[in-house]
Amino acid sequence: MVWWRWLGLPGIFWIFAGCTVLLFAKYCLYSNSARAKDYVKAGQLVSGIYLMSLVLGYFYDPKLDLPRSLFFTAWFSSVFLIIFIRLLAHVVIARFERLNRPTVFIIASANRLHRISQVIENRSHYQVVGAAMASTANSAATFSAIVKAQAQEVLAEDVPQVELASGLYWRLRGAGIPLRLLPSSREMLYRRGMSEIFSGIPTLRVEPSFFQGLDYQVKRWFDFWAAAVGILILSPMFLLIAIAIKTSSPGPAFFRQQRMGLHGKIFHVWKFRTMVTEAPQLQMQLETKNETSDAVMFKIRHDPRIIPIGHFLRRTSLDELPQLFNVLLGQMSLVGPRPLPLRDTALFEPWHHIRHQVLPGITGLWQISGRSDIENFDDAARLDLHYIDNWSLNLDLEILLETIKIVCLGKGAY
Repeated sequence: MVWWRWLGLPGIFWIFAGCTVLLFAKYCLYSNSARAKDYVKAGQLVSGIYLMSLVLGYFYDPKLDLPRSLFFTAWFSSVFLIIFIRLLAHVVIARFERLNRPTVFIIASANRLHRISQVIENRSHYQVVGAAMASTANSAATFSAIVKAQAQEVLAEDVPQVELASGLYWRLRGAGIPLRLLPSSREMLYRRGMSEIFSGIPTLRVEPSFFQGLDYQVKRWFDFWAAAVGILILSPMFLLIAIAIKTSSPGPAFFRQQRMGLHGKIFHVWKFRTMVTEAPQLQMQLETKNETSDAVMFKIRHDPRIIPIGHFLRRTSLDELPQLFNVLLGQMSLVGPRPLPLRDTALFEPWHHIRHQVLPGITGLWQISGRSDIENFDDAARLDLHYIDNWSLNLDLEILLETIKIVCLGKGAY
């Protein structure tokens, strides 16, 4: 039975298409936010629609037996096309956003205003159009300045509370201007909590997800097979890089160094050698030239220890490829906080070590948010903690895709 046809397609097709659009809208997959990049959720919703069609088809006619090959082909191709088209659309949209830069107004304490403004200008396509002190956030003058600057968003830190909420939020909500908050660790816990009444008191209950263990198993399974396939496909490149290193400088093709991994366990990370063999000894002489502001990490833009081929390998991140073997051994993941040398971890603040609660990764939020341009380790550690607190399979997918783009451009690497 076909109720009606349009453009040569039966009505049931348009009903399921409409359900898909409504579900995507419900989960904010059409919004101008990070939710729109939840490619895993998009695939899950499309899969749900297909499974629902099976159930409805059975109740409509139990004798109906669709060809399994046709059903699975349509299902998997739909999921692939939805994810691919959305990826392509976001790349195109990002291009247009860079041409027409969105505007942001900053609210923070006096000693943080310049730093935050500098970070936004250097690491994003946003344009800072104004700023105000955090102590004046709830004043009418600050709101008037935001409207006058025609800010499309407001980024705020340490906003003082007014009774149960910030007065700034309600003013911005009335004007239709989104508010971004730089959260403290306590606020991040609040966001993860579930509202419950406990002994007549409103509380937030924070607990691990029931499916968290399964998600991590999927992550490990994906890491293992992706690393195995990557090593197999890239083995000719491994050989060419090894020959180039041996030709460029005397010494081994590979470099092995102790790093701190999961739960503080020490392991050896593998890389293609990009420096002279005596580089660790020479580092002590170069410590005074360290360009990082807090000296936790060691970075020199024009490091004299780098061999000729090393500049190319570091700029393209090809020197990191041997870490696929670390992934295969379960010492690392494709995505996670970068494992750092023991020299760096010895200078950690106590809260920095929270990053060691998960497997370290070849790439992570740190790498796609500035790489070597991040001068303060606190900024890098906050990115790592954000990853840990907000981890999902989709976030890993986003980071991997963004890493590929950044590596191809050689941005932020030296």
